[in-house]
Amino acid sequence: MNVNQIIFRNLKKNIKNYYLYVFALIFSVALYFAFVTLQYDPSMDEVKGSIKGGAGIRAAAVMLVAIVSVFLLYANQLFIKRRSKEIGLFQLIGMTKNGIFRLLSAENSILYFCSLFVGIFIGFSASKLITMIFYKVTGVDEVATLTFSSKALIQTVIVFSVIYLFILLMNYFFIKRQTILSLFRVLSSTESKVKKLSKLQVVIGILGIIFIITGYYVSSKLFSGDFTTMPQLFGAMLFILGSVIIGTYLFYKGSVSFLFHLIRKRKNGYLNINEVLSLSSIMFRMKSNALLLTVITTVSALAVGLLSLSYISYYSVEKSARGNVPAHFTLTDVKDADELKDSFKRNQIAYSETKINVIQVEANIKEILDSDPEGMNFDPNIMQIAVVSDKDIDGVDVSPDDTIFTGYSDVMQKFISFKDRGTVKWKTQNGTIMQNYKGMRKEQVISWTFTSGGLPVAIVDDTVFNRLKKDLNPKIQKEPIYIGIDIKDEKELEKANDIFNTLNFNEVWTYNSLYEMINSQKQLYGLTMFIVGFLGLTFLITSGCILYFKQMDESEDEKPNYTILRKLGYTQGDLLRGIQAKQLFNFGIPLGIGLLHGYFAVKSGWFFFGTELWTPMFIVMLLYTALYSIFGLLSVLYYKKVIKDAL
Repeated sequence: MNVNQIIFRNLKKNIKNYYLYVFALIFSVALYFAFVTLQYDPSMDEVKGSIKGGAGIRAAAVMLVAIVSVFLLYANQLFIKRRSKEIGLFQLIGMTKNGIFRLLSAENSILYFCSLFVGIFIGFSASKLITMIFYKVTGVDEVATLTFSSKALIQTVIVFSVIYLFILLMNYFFIKRQTILSLFRVLSSTESKVKKLSKLQVVIGILGIIFIITGYYVSSKLFSGDFTTMPQLFGAMLFILGSVIIGTYLFYKGSVSFLFHLIRKRKNGYLNINEVLSLSSIMFRMKSNALLLTVITTVSALAVGLLSLSYISYYSVEKSARGNVPAHFTLTDVKDADELKDSFKRNQIAYSETKINVIQVEANIKEILDSDPEGMNFDPNIMQIAVVSDKDIDGVDVSPDDTIFTGYSDVMQKFISFKDRGTVKWKTQNGTIMQNYKGMRKEQVISWTFTSGGLPVAIVDDTVFNRLKKDLNPKIQKEPIYIGIDIKDEKELEKANDIFNTLNFNEVWTYNSLYEMINSQKQLYGLTMFIVGFLGLTFLITSGCILYFKQMDESEDEKPNYTILRKLGYTQGDLLRGIQAKQLFNFGIPLGIGLLHGYFAVKSGWFFFGTELWTPMFIVMLLYTALYSIFGLLSVLYYKKVIKDAL
């Protein structure tokens, strides 16, 4: 048998084990090539000019290479260790280490570069679909076309060729360092199997749970008023990050074994076959994989958290925009408003108009605050608030002794909370007007340009409004009037927006177009969601493959045990039920902990990103769980094959 025959026989034998690795490699190449093709697409110019979409795509491509590189190098390390006995046999029959390296390199190059070019072809075929998805989520009005980019091809080949060189170096140093005897011992020494639970492991297990719970608790208090200065806030964030990551490592290092030991002790050591195949195996293997599982869990939490936050922003775009701009077009100058209305009339666009007089008044609101604002950048004794008359607000009637606040932002609520009742003191040039505070309304009545950092707007009786207006502090006044214009038929909104832009009103910062604001935010948050989504998908597939490869290793190690159990009379179904429970733990524990980390991270600061929490976060977590479960199912199917071959 010559070397070529050995190469092709090894390829044929190993392709059955490497099919998921090949799939992940093809998928990674396809996604990278599609990303780079999108980067060089001429139709990206519109996005590049507005929110630097090209830079975002380039950054995503770099991160994608980093994720894929780590995955390929780690997977190669697993596979080269699995073939250690084979390498030892080659040395026993007289092959030199350089000859073995050339043999493995030839096999790897055929597998790797075939996957590379298949991935490029699939990436080219899918590039139009990915471009269409990108345009859809960002709201870019362009037609996606299928174009082949030679620059993208060259860049993809260079990047993955460099990764392949690192793989060759890893294989070379592995073969050079090993002796024949050590090659036959590599597999048996890769997993540590400690049969007795030590006191130190019990302490580590309890500490892991305490660290994680402490991190969760602090994250729940992050924006509740307990941390009022930036150094305190930054310190709390670092504490949460360190506590959760260290806790996760200790959890895998000791907590899992400790909890399963308690379960086994409760049963007095009498375990059925399902528990033997699931609990016992996990108790002794998760400890040795603690670092790997910590990395996978942490990055899973990061992926779930970032994707949830980006989807919250995207999902809340319209509601958030309407919270800042309550009408389709808002202006602050009567002359410009008349010019815009005349243009609408000439183009036969029906509209309605709202005019609200606005004044800025300093107020003492300390008595109605429910939290201590110490450390915040405002003085509750002298706070500047926009005031409007109830005569200008439909459906609102306020008595002369009362005031109502409206349009309070979700973010500001986390820093400043109000009581239900109290006294507001309006400060004028010549005195103070005291009124009863009658609560908060959610509706926004004027645009964000009249408020200071998301503060609410005060609605007072018309007589009080006029008294305040006669005695204003001229130094703090902004625009005197809010003009809101709504288009009656929303089908004509795009045409109306074009007219608004033609008149160059979009250049005045106090003028706003709701249509323009929604589109620009959809582009920004859509681009973020697109990039985070694809990076998260790449990490999910690569990390799922790594866990799957680990299960392949474990199944081969445990194959003699299955042979014994089958000879004792246990059926394939008996063993498979235990394996199913084992995979539920192997994939479910990292997934569950990752989702919990992601949940508490999102819950602590989601209000900075949008107005909706549960629906976007639930959708992201459900999709992530469903995709992750596929790898657990594949592992069960692989174990089924191993059990079948065990007898």
